[in-house]
Amino acid sequence: MADNKLWQAKLAARVHDPAEKALVLMRDPAGHEGGTTRELFNTFFPQGIDSQTRQWIKTADHWASAADRPQFPQDAKNRYASWSQVRFDQSPEIKHPLTGKSHNLGTLTIEPAHIKAFSTDSFKALIEYNPDGGINGQLTLLSFWRFGPELNPQGIGHLWRLLPADTRVPDHTIWAHLDLTSAFCGAFAADPDQQPALLNISFGPVQSFIAAGRSTSDLWAGSHLLSRIAWEGMKVICEQLGPDAIIFPQLRGVPLVDLWLQNEMGLPESRFADCEWRKAKTDANPLFSAALPNKFVALVPASLAKPLAEQVTAKVREWVMSEAEAMLDECLEIAKLKQADLYCYQQLRQQLDGFPEVYWAAVPWLCEQQDGKVNTDALQQAMQAFYPSTGRSDAHVASESDSRNECVEPTNPGFLGSELWQTLNQSIQPEQDWMFYKPNPGVLYPAVYDLLDRVAAAAKATRTFQQQPQQGYRNTLSGEYEWLTTDQTQLAWSPGQRQNTLWQKVAAQKPSWVKKGEHLSALDMLKRLWPKHFIDEIKGSVEGLQGISRYVVSTHDMAFSTSFEQWLQNPNRESLPIELMAILEGWPEQSALPKKVLNMAGSDQQARLLAKKLPSFWEANCDNDALKPNIKSKLTGFFQETYYALIMMDGDNMGAWLAGSEDQYRLAYQDSWHTKLRAGIDQRYADQLKPYLQSKRYPSPARHMAISDALNGFSLDLARYVVEGLYKGKLLYAGGDDVMAMVAVDDLLPMMLLLRLVYSGVFPVNGEPLTVWQQLFKQPEAKLRMANGYVMQSDNRLYRVMGDKATASCGAVIAHHTAPLGQVLKTLRNAEKRAKSSGRNAFAIDLLKRSGGAVKLTCPWFNNPDSPKSLLDSPMGQLLRLKDALAEPNMSRRAAYIAQDWLRQLPPDSLFANNPASYKTLLQKALEYPLLKQNQGIPQYHDLARTLVELGVSQTGQSCTAFITHFIGIAEFLARDSRSGGAQ
Repeated sequence: MADNKLWQAKLAARVHDPAEKALVLMRDPAGHEGGTTRELFNTFFPQGIDSQTRQWIKTADHWASAADRPQFPQDAKNRYASWSQVRFDQSPEIKHPLTGKSHNLGTLTIEPAHIKAFSTDSFKALIEYNPDGGINGQLTLLSFWRFGPELNPQGIGHLWRLLPADTRVPDHTIWAHLDLTSAFCGAFAADPDQQPALLNISFGPVQSFIAAGRSTSDLWAGSHLLSRIAWEGMKVICEQLGPDAIIFPQLRGVPLVDLWLQNEMGLPESRFADCEWRKAKTDANPLFSAALPNKFVALVPASLAKPLAEQVTAKVREWVMSEAEAMLDECLEIAKLKQADLYCYQQLRQQLDGFPEVYWAAVPWLCEQQDGKVNTDALQQAMQAFYPSTGRSDAHVASESDSRNECVEPTNPGFLGSELWQTLNQSIQPEQDWMFYKPNPGVLYPAVYDLLDRVAAAAKATRTFQQQPQQGYRNTLSGEYEWLTTDQTQLAWSPGQRQNTLWQKVAAQKPSWVKKGEHLSALDMLKRLWPKHFIDEIKGSVEGLQGISRYVVSTHDMAFSTSFEQWLQNPNRESLPIELMAILEGWPEQSALPKKVLNMAGSDQQARLLAKKLPSFWEANCDNDALKPNIKSKLTGFFQETYYALIMMDGDNMGAWLAGSEDQYRLAYQDSWHTKLRAGIDQRYADQLKPYLQSKRYPSPARHMAISDALNGFSLDLARYVVEGLYKGKLLYAGGDDVMAMVAVDDLLPMMLLLRLVYSGVFPVNGEPLTVWQQLFKQPEAKLRMANGYVMQSDNRLYRVMGDKATASCGAVIAHHTAPLGQVLKTLRNAEKRAKSSGRNAFAIDLLKRSGGAVKLTCPWFNNPDSPKSLLDSPMGQLLRLKDALAEPNMSRRAAYIAQDWLRQLPPDSLFANNPASYKTLLQKALEYPLLKQNQGIPQYHDLARTLVELGVSQTGQSCTAFITHFIGIAEFLARDSRSGGAQ
C-alpha cells in the first residue's frame, strides 16, 4: 500500500479517542468524540474517511481494548449498565499498573469546555505541514506521539500523562491505548491479509563485548555502542511503521530517538528546546547514556516480519562497518599510512563479518473470531512444539491442580491450556439480556507473546557460528583477534620486535586513543574511538559540546574526586601556583569528573580548571622528573584517595515480570478495576463472575508498556540524577533495569541505597524523613519524594516506577585505581551474582585491598523485605551509621580491629544451640567493649552493637561472626580519613 495511506490510517487511529476522554466522558453533550476527535478528523480528512480505513480503526480499537482490559456489562442494545459507569470528575482514581494500588485524586473541577479547547488547540499546533501546505501525515503522527503526553493543561499537571484510557479500569493510560491502537491499525493497513505479528529482535554479543577493555572508558564505550546499534535496528521499524510499533522498550523521550526526530525526520528544533539533551553542555548530557536494551519487541504486519528483520540485520551491520572504516581511515591518516589496498582493510572486513549477531523471531496472530469465540487451532498447533510432553507448562498444571485439589488433564499448550483462557474464550452472561464479556483475538496477546519468547530463545540456542582463522600475535584487549596491521608479516613480530606499526604511530600522536604497547583489533578500535566519533556526531545538535574532545572516564579521575571535593569544602585552602595554572590552561586533554564536583566548583574558574584538567595532567606527569618539586608536592595532596568503586544493579526476576509467568507478579482482573465498579460487581454478580474476577491477568501490551515506561524513567532520568546529581558518580550504563556506575568510595553506600529505593518508588521511614536524608543520604534536604511506586523530583517531575513488588539486587566492588579492570569487573559480576543467589533483594560488596586480602559482605536491603519499616535500622542504614561512628573524631579505628579480633576468638554458635540468648549477649559484649573503650565512653554505641548482633544472627548461609567481621571491615575501610574528611 502507499506510505501516505499507512500514515493516514495510523494518524486516524491515534486520534480516534481524545486525550481528555476521561475528563469529558458523560459530561459533554457532544460525547467524548464530539470535541477534539471531531475537530482533528475534520482537519485531517475533510472529505471523510473511507470505509476500509474506518474498519481498520474499529478493529484496532477493539483488539487493543481486549488486549489491555476487561469488558463490561452491556444490554442487548450495547448500552452500559448505569452502575458500571464511572464519572472521572466525581470519582477520579488511578491504579498503579504493576501493584494494583489505588490513588484517589479527590474531586476534579476542570470544565469540559476548557479542557476540550485546550486539547484541540494544542494538538492543532502540533500538526506538521508539507511545503505545499498539505498535512504531512507521518510527521504529524510523530509529533502527536512524542509531544501529546507532555502538554501541560492548567489545573491538571502530572495527571495529563496518567489519564486513563478507561475510567473503569484506570491502570493504563490513554497514551498507551492510542499507541497500541495505532500500531494494530498500521499492521492491518500494511498487511494484505490484515494480520498483525509480534517481532522480537536482539543483538549481541553483550557481556563479552562490553567486558573486553582496559579502562572504564572502554567499558562505557562498549555499553553505549551496543545501545546505539540497538537503536539503528529499531530505527528501521520506526521509519517504516512509526515508533508506536515498538512495544518494548518504549521510545518516547529517549534522547537518541529525539535526535532522530529532529535531525533525520525534520521535526522543528523548537519543540525540543526544553529537553535536557539540548541544554546539557557537558558529558553529563543524557545522550551519553547507554539507555536502550539490546532487544526489542514490535507489532508489525505479518507479511513484513521477515523482510523487516532482514533489513534490520543488514542495516546494523552496514552501519557498524561504515563507522569502523571511518575510524580506520582516521587512524591511517594520523599515522600517515593511508592507502586503499592495505591489509588492515581486509582484516577489518573479516573481523566484522557477522557483527553484531542478530537473532530474530516472529509470531503472527494465528487466530480468528468465530461464533462468539476465538478459533485458536493454528496457534495451538504452533505452540505444541514447545510443550511436547504435557501440552502445557508444569507450573500451570501444578497451580491449577493444587487450587482444585484434583488432577488436571493437560490438553492445550501454554496460555491456551490455562483456566483463564477457558474462561475468556466464551461469552460471559451473568443474567439474561446482559452481556458481560465477548472475546476477540486481541485477548490472545499473552499466548502470542509466550510463543514469541520461546521461538526467540530457540533461535538463539540454534545460532550458527563460523570461526575466523587468526594468525600471529593477538590483539591487546580481548586476545581473540589479529591486531590490525598494514603489513601481514608484522603479525609474527613479538611485542619486543614491533617497530613502526600502525598502532605505535597512532599512540605517538593520540595517546588518549591508544596507550603505549597496545595493538587493537577491529572491535577494539570501534570501542576505543567510539567516544570521539559520537561526540563529533552530536556536536552540531548540542550547543556547547565543542570543547569536549572525547568521553573519558578513568578510575584515576574517580579516586581523585574524593580528595578534590574535600579541597573544595575547605574554606582555608591556599591558592595554587600561577605557573601550574598556566600549564593546565595549555593542557589539551579534559577529564570527565563527576557532575557534582563541577557543580560545587561553581563559578570559581581556578577550581573548574583543576577539575577539568588536573586528573589527566597528573596521570600523564606524576612520574615526570621535569615537573618542579614545589608543583609536584602541591599536587600530591589532591591524590590522597586512591580507591574508587563500581556498582552493578539489576532488577530481580525481570523475565518473570515481562512473561507474567509467576503469580506474585500478576494481578487479578478485579484488582485493576475502579473501586466503584468492583463494589457494584460484588453486590450483583460475585458468584457468577468469581472465576473471572479472581483470575490472574497474563501479560498485556499496556503492562509491557508500563514496565518499559517505568524502567525508562528510572534509567534515563532518576538513576542519572542519583548517581551524577546527588553523588560523585559516573553512569556507565543504564538500560532498563540494569545500571552500572562508577562512584567515589565515600558516596558508595548512600548511592546504592537510594538507587534501590528509587527503583521501586518506596521510602520506608519510621519518624522524620529529613533525618534519614541527612544521616543516611548525606543530603541537606529531601531531594526526592518516593511513595506507592511513584517518585517526584524537586522540580516536580513525576515518575511512575516499578512499585513495591519489584526488587533489585546490587553488587559493588571497591578497588585501587591501578587494579586491572578485568579483575575488578570479574569481582563485580561475582558480587552481583552473590546478591542474587542469597535470595535477591540484596546487596553484596567486595573490597579488594591493594595490600592483599579481600572483604566480602552480602546482606539483604531490609530486615523485613515484605514490610520494611525503617531505613535507619535497615542493614544498609546500620552499615552507614557504623561507618560514621568509626569516623568520629573521638573514635579510634582500633575499635574495629579489636572487635574483629575478639569475634574470631569466640566459641562457635553451635555450642549455644540450646541457649541462643546467651550467645547474642556474648556477641553484644564483644562489640560494646571496644566501641565504648575506644570512643571515650560515649554510651550511644550500646544500641549500635545490639542492632548489629540482631542483624548478624538473622543471616542465613554464613556464620554470624564472619558476617559481623566483614560488616565491620567494610565500615572501617570507608571511615578512613582520606574518604571521611578527617585529618589528612
